[in-house]
Amino acid sequence: MIDVGRYARLKVSRIEDIGARLEAGSMGELLLPTKYVPADCKPGDKLMVFVSLDSEDRPIATMEKPKAQVNECAWLKVVSVSDVGAFLDWGLSKDLFVPFSEQGVKMQEGRSYLVYIYEDNTGRLAATTRLNRFIKDRAEGLSDNDEVNLVIADTTDLGVKAVINHEFWGLLYHDQLFKPVRKGQSHAGYVRRIRQDGKVELSLYQPGYGKVSEFAESIIDALKASNGFLPLNDKSAPEAIYSTFNVSKGVFKQAIGALYKKHLILIEKEGIRLIE
Repeated sequence: MIDVGRYARLKVSRIEDIGARLEAGSMGELLLPTKYVPADCKPGDKLMVFVSLDSEDRPIATMEKPKAQVNECAWLKVVSVSDVGAFLDWGLSKDLFVPFSEQGVKMQEGRSYLVYIYEDNTGRLAATTRLNRFIKDRAEGLSDNDEVNLVIADTTDLGVKAVINHEFWGLLYHDQLFKPVRKGQSHAGYVRRIRQDGKVELSLYQPGYGKVSEFAESIIDALKASNGFLPLNDKSAPEAIYSTFNVSKGVFKQAIGALYKKHLILIEKEGIRLIE
């Protein structure tokens, strides 16, 4: 099925002065304007295009690449504000509209916001900052340890909320964050645990040794940046470890234990030292 606001691979039916006509099923033929038509394009070729709307809200094809498709989240910048709403740069010539009613806070030109792109009841594409209208709290079709795509959202007392596969809410607990993240960032992640209430606990690292191994590399980097010594070891207070690396003491102990066994560090009374 071909949808406005999504990519489609369409067959060229003919070439005209104004562009190429593409077969688009129930939509009939879509125009790909001349400026996007490849030089060697001919009838019968199949092109990957993005189906958008022109200035009169008619379906049209483009080779421009949007920063997100319909039914997806994205971190987008406001390019202008009018008396009807705001307009976002989403990578296409025609900016994406956000009605005032879909702004959780009044948008300001030049600032970026996490939005969800949707098709309104008139068939036009629009965006909203009211993600809860579309993102579900209770996950379906996911299992522990699944690899997922994340879009980072707001920080809470417990951790950082993230949108899973543009469909569900999940949470990255503070003690599971081994490196800083920012709102709007896209990141690969993993389902750490699905609770009985259907809510999802997340990790940025593959379950098991993989996450400890990757964090161990961060410790090595920190040691190199600190002349080979850090005043932290397995006896340090959890608060000191967390303030430095944003991880729990348990994760830190596993990582330095792995580095010690590989003869990469020494664990001393006052801290850990890099072995050159």
